[in-house]
Amino acid sequence: MGEILVGSCSWTDRALVSSGWYPSGRRDAEGRLRHYAERFPVVEVDATYYALPGERTSALWAGRTPDGFVFDVKAFSLLTGHPTRAAVLPPGLPDDIRGPEALDEVWRRFSDGIRPLRDAGRLGAVLFQFPPWFRPGPRAREFLDRCAERTAGWPVCVEFRHPHWWRGEQEHATAGLLRSHGFAAVAVDMAQSPPSAVPPVTHVTCGRLAVVRLHGRSPAWGTGSKEDRFRHEYTDDELCEWVPRVRALARRAEQVHVLFNTCCGDRAVRAAERMRELLRA
Repeated sequence: MGEILVGSCSWTDRALVSSGWYPSGRRDAEGRLRHYAERFPVVEVDATYYALPGERTSALWAGRTPDGFVFDVKAFSLLTGHPTRAAVLPPGLPDDIRGPEALDEVWRRFSDGIRPLRDAGRLGAVLFQFPPWFRPGPRAREFLDRCAERTAGWPVCVEFRHPHWWRGEQEHATAGLLRSHGFAAVAVDMAQSPPSAVPPVTHVTCGRLAVVRLHGRSPAWGTGSKEDRFRHEYTDDELCEWVPRVRALARRAEQVHVLFNTCCGDRAVRAAERMRELLRA
């Protein structure tokens, strides 16, 4: 049976900080991370999607967390084909920010930024969350091939937002594609009513790691604000649906990361605490 690590997709979210979950005296940057790491063994870093990570910041994170704690780092937006604001890009890049020279530099900066986590053994995985318009086909396969070349030696997990990756005959082709690159598939939990909903399939495509990200089941998914989309409080019945799935993943992978993305107030950390209790039962 592999190790199961449960946590949330942020420890710095403004709504979490203002929820009262962090005690008095531990609400500064260092205190928050130390408090979180005393309670959970894994966390996802989403700030690296919005801006390139800095080596000094990564080194501070590594120094403030105990042995065995890991960070799943979200890939920078430009590296997954998402829109990227010019203001967050390094100065001096060519005008064509998606051209080879600019991408080489962005990849280099991203790699340097997470190096302290890798060196300290704190890097759980780099999460490549692809946009909804990234659909199966030759161009997508070529993109994944290039990602595999760039990330050789890294622990990588992949979340697809286009549902066709995991539907019908494509499901097994997708699993095979990820397996060929050594990428871990990300299983997702989300509201299944929208046409764009990704089904909750649980493939193990990398023997080292499997990842589950729980986005909540808000009916506002795809239409409301960020707060509306993630304002979901998981019930025990909903969590219990995932207990046997997570255990099944742990029988096939050395480590399973279960991460709650309902970052609205303290919902994510409370759901993570409850999931851990249910998994231990």
